[in-house]
Amino acid sequence: MARKNRSIKKTGGGLKFWGRHAIEAALNNPRRVIKKISGTREALASLDIPKEIPVVISDVADLGRVIPRDAPHQGMVADVDPLPDLWLGDILDEQSNRPLLLLDQVTDPHNVGAILRSAAAFDAAAIITQDRHAPPESGVLAKSASGALEIVPWVRVVNLSRALEEIAEAGYWRIGLDGDASDDLESAMGSSKLALVMGAEGEGLRQNVAAHCDALARLPMSSKMESLNVSNAAAISLYAEYTRKRGE
Repeated sequence: MARKNRSIKKTGGGLKFWGRHAIEAALNNPRRVIKKISGTREALASLDIPKEIPVVISDVADLGRVIPRDAPHQGMVADVDPLPDLWLGDILDEQSNRPLLLLDQVTDPHNVGAILRSAAAFDAAAIITQDRHAPPESGVLAKSASGALEIVPWVRVVNLSRALEEIAEAGYWRIGLDGDASDDLESAMGSSKLALVMGAEGEGLRQNVAAHCDALARLPMSSKMESLNVSNAAAISLYAEYTRKRGE
């Protein structure tokens, strides 16, 4: 049975987001708590900031001291709280036909941010990661996601294999991406709701995670390249599912 628990608030310290897309998306997300926005007068003049959010006028040098060196802040930095947790059962209870994307120990925040961006572009219902083997929310991830962190539900689970069992019970066909698989992705898709499972670069899917997939499939590509970056592979896989759904 899928868990019925409602969302809960994460504990822990605040975060700093920077850049227009990340901060505008945070402002448009009712689930995001924004504690303060700092920036230059020119940059902040272009934002629609609610009156209850404190604003601090800062110069570029001040902003550069509170975020990583050379971060492209575009004249604005926001102090925010992490988003509330989501339960897998809440996503499955929606009974959506949109795909799920599971990431098996993909830990680079740039990759996860880019994957979130593709998930938003191609209408994924959620991404699902393990809580201990995935990057936390961060300014780097939010900047890489270009606003998609606020759009795509991100579910963290204790055990990815158990999550795949729940997903199967909800009627999803689970495909693990594996460069050595004999079938290509299109032939493995079938007609059911789809859950795509992506492994970390180099290591790929762990054995127990692969064993909980209904099929393993590869992306067809030229022999000139051995593999793709995981974020590129995720984008292509989600696009393939998006076009398949539109063609039905």
